[in-house]
Amino acid sequence: MKHHERWMRVALELASATRGQTSPNPMVGAVVVKDGRIVGSGAHLKAGTPHAEVHALNMAGEQAKGATIYVTLEPCNHHGQTPPCTEKILSSGCKRVVLGAKDPDDRVAGSGIRRLREAGLEVIEGVLEEECLRLNEAYFYHRRTGLPFVTLKTAMTLDGKIATSTGDSKWVTNALSREQVHYMRHWHDAIMVGIGTVLKDRPRLTTRLPGGGKNPIRIVADSQLRIPLDNPLTNTKEAPTWIFCTDEADKTKEEKLRERGVKVIRTGSGPRVDLVQAMTHLGEQGVLSVLLEGGGELNWSMLKASLIGKVVTFIAPKLLGGRDSITPISGRGFEKMSLALELENITVERFGEDLCITGYPKYS
Repeated sequence: MKHHERWMRVALELASATRGQTSPNPMVGAVVVKDGRIVGSGAHLKAGTPHAEVHALNMAGEQAKGATIYVTLEPCNHHGQTPPCTEKILSSGCKRVVLGAKDPDDRVAGSGIRRLREAGLEVIEGVLEEECLRLNEAYFYHRRTGLPFVTLKTAMTLDGKIATSTGDSKWVTNALSREQVHYMRHWHDAIMVGIGTVLKDRPRLTTRLPGGGKNPIRIVADSQLRIPLDNPLTNTKEAPTWIFCTDEADKTKEEKLRERGVKVIRTGSGPRVDLVQAMTHLGEQGVLSVLLEGGGELNWSMLKASLIGKVVTFIAPKLLGGRDSITPISGRGFEKMSLALELENITVERFGEDLCITGYPKYS
């Protein structure tokens, strides 16, 4: 099994290199191996273009006969925007297929594996499955729930502050951490904030990397449409802006926002935006992943509604103090320590002197 893991890691590296550019499709990598060497490799680059298996097999050519193909995700077995990868594999002459994870898409869901086995090929499943599932966690979550996978990103001092009592927050973390956040924006389909952040910081919520990057859809929770018409987010030439409000929001203001290209979605008659309804709408629109960069109130509301799938916290080695300094998650909070939401599958990285802790909420 170790030699299978070796080649699957190569396929995973190929897939991860496309992070941020394949949605709503998953990231997939493939390598064709014969006599202990790679004769073909490839990754899916963009929805509507050839899949990873096709790139790898085209590169391998005649050398694919009798070879093993390693794929991070089960090959498709249906006609979509591209032909079935199972037929490409069968016509190539490969004798063995090694897979990382099954595809939960209803159009695949094991049918690719069955087709290959029925044709006489050896199929080995579950090689580095956990890594393959983690790579496409947003895709798998969306297929399972219909909702986007939400990552809560916060940046705070060592004593848990994101800004002073006056709201000054530039900068909590160092340049390396801030650059990593822009990579995260590039990787996600959408970025979300509350109206408080919009009014205080006037953020652009775009991706600013040295080599360029993809701008996510900008999502704002603004129950009463308080966003000023001259706010940077109403300039939709840079990136799309979608605002979720309630039925009580001013219809004239909505029309003026729509004239600027802003999409306005109403979520019912309550005093606040119905976040579950908002996430459901995003999922229906094919948004697989959301980077939540909200203020404390929105972060708490999303957490309380069990809508956050991952937490990424950057911690700067600074002490700010202040009883009125601002924290990453506010709201009412849990009343007992025993009720605190725990995180699991923790990883820790360093960006210069900053720490970055990533974990997954353990909802009961």
